[in-house]
Amino acid sequence: MKPIATEKAVMMIERDNVLTFQAPMIYTKEQIKKELEDLLKIKITKIRTLIRNNKKMVYVKLKGDTLAIDVATKLGLM
Repeated sequence: MKPIATEKAVMMIERDNVLTFQAPMIYTKEQIKKELEDLLKIKITKIRTLIRNNKKMVYVKLKGDTLAIDVATKLGLM
């Protein structure tokens, strides 16, 4: 999975505590959640997916005690 760093994605990180990724089309929400929690050591509240132009965008809402801006900094987005 690849993190997305557009203006909208950065706004969502700051305002909604949400990270945005591009995922392979074959991944299910459960697979995405398990992979991100294992890889980044984070807790996820909710996952939303959007398929547009044959690409799957994943919006990951983190639990309140984990700040998305800290995770984004670790990933090199900020």
